[in-house]
Amino acid sequence: MSGKRTPEIKNKKAFYDYEILEKYEAGIELKGTEVKSLREGKANLRDSFVRIENDEAYLFNAYIAPYTHGNLFNHEPTRRRKLLLHKREIKRLMGKSQEKGLTIIPLRMYFNRRGRVKVEIALAKGKKLYDKRETIKRREQEREAQKALKYWR
Repeated sequence: MSGKRTPEIKNKKAFYDYEILEKYEAGIELKGTEVKSLREGKANLRDSFVRIENDEAYLFNAYIAPYTHGNLFNHEPTRRRKLLLHKREIKRLMGKSQEKGLTIIPLRMYFNRRGRVKVEIALAKGKKLYDKRETIKRREQEREAQKALKYWR
């Protein structure tokens, strides 16, 4: 691979809205223009989610911008995309996601060393409002502690 760094698309809101329980790495079935658009870093995972249908995992609502030079062969930006997981992982996720309050969300999309696009998905539990406030408070305390340490150096 060349010396250029490939972008990593993160779902920052996921860590704020959800408590992450388990993480999985999945391949994803993409079209050529989608891969080219991802190399430019033009994607968003904010409102996306994973649903299991007919023993297959699909990524819904993930926005991958149309490729600028893709003319006639461009893709639909928010189409559903098949995730490539092992059967046992799909069955485990299906069983866990049927529990009350658990959902499957994408955390990040990135290129691995071989140049393949991977999606890190997580089994997550939605946070309540007071949990979100607690997260904000803890983050601010850590930031202040880092400032204090920096000041004393």
